Amino acid sequence: MRVLLLGADGFIGRRVADRLLAEEGLQVTVLGRGDSADIRFDLAAGSPGALARFLDAVAAQVVINCAGATYGTSRNLIRSNTLAVATVCEAIRRSREPARLVHVGSAAEYGPAQPGGPIPESAEPRPVGPYGVSKLAGTELVLNSGLDALVLRVFDVVGPGAPTASLFGRLAEGLRRALEQDENQVRMPDLSGYRDFVDVRDVARAIQAAAVSAATGVINIGSGHAVRARDAAHLLVRASGFEGTVTEDARQVVLPAQQASAEGLRAVEARAVVEPVQWRQADVRTARDRLGWRTQVPLEESLGDVWLETACRV
Repeated sequence: MRVLLLGADGFIGRRVADRLLAEEGLQVTVLGRGDSADIRFDLAAGSPGALARFLDAVAAQVVINCAGATYGTSRNLIRSNTLAVATVCEAIRRSREPARLVHVGSAAEYGPAQPGGPIPESAEPRPVGPYGVSKLAGTELVLNSGLDALVLRVFDVVGPGAPTASLFGRLAEGLRRALEQDENQVRMPDLSGYRDFVDVRDVARAIQAAAVSAATGVINIGSGHAVRARDAAHLLVRASGFEGTVTEDARQVVLPAQQASAEGLRAVEARAVVEPVQWRQADVRTARDRLGWRTQVPLEESLGDVWLETACRV
């Protein structure tokens, strides 16, 4: 099978690339803006026609889109999460043999949910910010493209490689700094919300399963359990051996654990927005039934690996 992977430099994309490249019988081509890409191409700036020519050149049978942005201005989010998706869909339509498309969406597309229960794929999306709106627009483009396409709505991703601007990447860096400088306090955003945390390695397995499946539409990818962010943070603190206190600032936003930049983090903090979504839990029955997928990495192990990577970083 010939696979074209988009967004291999991101948190999720790196794990997908590692998994696909290790699989016998797959011919993987990476397209992106970085020097490590097999094909250099900017999805937000390039034309569908040019991308279609690349698709024809590699004769891709499956396109996996892990590209996108989590933070930044509304303009940047729309370019990265909506315009770029439109380019991908149009390029596949124009190609000689249209490939199957597996697109990575986000649970942020759902917006606020009723506490206490899982969110099914049939729930009406009501995103509350530019990121969720831009991701939902991308999802709608995929679903209405007429292509053989599947959207994976991924919930809150954790695990080794988490960006330092993500919730647990930030906490791990704060813990390392506190331990190195003999400090007894780490400051964090409000951790009162409940999230469905899923390890990035499990997400990569789901994407691989989606690529070879016949499933279409939308499928949730999560653990199926809602965990208070504060409780999850305590697992990471325990793994680090830090004996001080974690102080929460309710004026700051709880950040999604996906790809991000320090510049984006500063911009979010400057606005001092309180996260309006207090409950996020995936209904994962469709993933189990249609992809044969379920999580394998426990949250404690996932966060332990986050700390191990952070502690070993030079």
